[in-house]
Amino acid sequence: MSATRHRAVGGGVNHVLDYLRRMQAENPSFFYAIQGDNDHTGGSIFWVDATSRMNYAYFGDTVVFDTTYRTNRYRVPFASFSGLNHHGQPVLFGCALILNDSEASFAWLFQTWLHAMSDRRPISITTDPDRLIQMAVTQVLPETRLRFNRWSIFKETQEKLAHIYQSQPTFEIEFKKCVNETETINEFESSWVSLLERYFVMDNEWLQSMYNARQEWVPAYMRDTFFGDFSITERNIGLNSFFEGFVNASTTIQMLIKQYEKAVASWHEKELKSDYDSTNTSLVLKTPSPMEKQAANLYTRRIFMKFQEELVETLANPATKIDDSGTVATYRVAKFGEEHKAHTVNFTSFEMKANCSCQMFEHSGIICRHILAVFRVKNVLTLPSQYVLKRWTRNAKIGDMQDEHATELPNNSRESLTDRYNTLRQEAIKYVEEGAKSIHVYNVAMDALQEALKKVSSAKNQSPISAEDGALSNGRNQELHAAGDIETVACQSADEKEKKIRELTTELESINRRCEVYRANLLAVLRDMEEQKLKLSVKVQNARLNLRE
Repeated sequence: MSATRHRAVGGGVNHVLDYLRRMQAENPSFFYAIQGDNDHTGGSIFWVDATSRMNYAYFGDTVVFDTTYRTNRYRVPFASFSGLNHHGQPVLFGCALILNDSEASFAWLFQTWLHAMSDRRPISITTDPDRLIQMAVTQVLPETRLRFNRWSIFKETQEKLAHIYQSQPTFEIEFKKCVNETETINEFESSWVSLLERYFVMDNEWLQSMYNARQEWVPAYMRDTFFGDFSITERNIGLNSFFEGFVNASTTIQMLIKQYEKAVASWHEKELKSDYDSTNTSLVLKTPSPMEKQAANLYTRRIFMKFQEELVETLANPATKIDDSGTVATYRVAKFGEEHKAHTVNFTSFEMKANCSCQMFEHSGIICRHILAVFRVKNVLTLPSQYVLKRWTRNAKIGDMQDEHATELPNNSRESLTDRYNTLRQEAIKYVEEGAKSIHVYNVAMDALQEALKKVSSAKNQSPISAEDGALSNGRNQELHAAGDIETVACQSADEKEKKIRELTTELESINRRCEVYRANLLAVLRDMEEQKLKLSVKVQNARLNLRE
């Protein structure tokens, strides 16, 4: 970081640290760490709240490390770890101020982040193309698949080859088509050579360097790894989607925390709305398939829409058997009129397993139209369980943590804060569902909840945090900080906490009353819709009988 920028940031670091100390005092599961320097000015700072740590337990299979704000165009060297929730929305996994640009600093940051996440490594990570970040990822996450963000490469290519872009306007279109639309490695290689020859840029150093790194950014080389992309071109955007619109070139370090909290609250609200929509809004089925109905009941609304798109496309993508060894049958699947773009599906009847040459399921976790076309031929009426990733379902955050791709957590994290949070959350959901069934039950539930809050508050004041939780929430501080410590402050007084609990309880009661009215209105609308559907169904049935007569 430049000396000028360091001076601009320096005065605001204490503001950030004060916030981090306060947050950790209020919630021991809030984690923060400072690299090296005792004066907190030369080392980077990392933090992550309890919600982000929980979200990582469910959605930590693929991660985006965004360093967009590290460039000198921005006033704050801010970075973030994020991923995708069950609605395909950005979800935060931690933040950092990078006050020292070096391989060691990035290695410290990844190690600290990994410890805060119980040493659970992601399957894949997407970053901007940067040598220092690449070296740190290779060192700390050697088994994680690294991908460079194509948007950054396209942007840098435009700058490096400005003369070609200006003199040959079609080059950019063909360059992106070569990268985005080639489906196999051989197809990409052939298209790349043809592109370079057509525009006489075979010896261009930048393009050669990008070709040498092709396995880190060209989609054809990445199809076998989970990145959560719904399509190959979908994530061809900047990485800063979580903080976009909240942090910009004019954001100062003094403003950062306020904007950070706004972004967190905004995305949390969007997730809650999507949860509600997925559970309470009717989906329009487009086929009579039992599989579509099954998917509608399992997936979140957005993921179902993507699955439905694939299912409907099977009507235009017939499957033709081309080989059968007895245990494995091979099918050729192609869209009408596009036989040259055919895909191959191998299907094992005994295990109900299929794999497709498009590798969409491996890449996105959503089954492709080609496998679904084979399922139609084989009369597979429901989705086999191995093709429903829990991370894309409505129940993604209920029950056990996400483990469809990753190995189990270390034993020392068992029966920890995470496990207790999971258990309490499940019981709370059951409590809310039962308590909202009628006004009488609601009143009984609210009385019981208020009494429970008093008991929990009393227990909190009497019982100190266990050594185990301290170790978990602070991420083994002594291991992480050779020369620096995580600072803590005393908890707020019991009286202040009691007052806060009373305020929140009153607010909760008010919200619940409004929700009850809204729920009653919604149920009335739903009942009316069901009655209309029933009447329509009877009319259709009568019409069919009349036609038969």
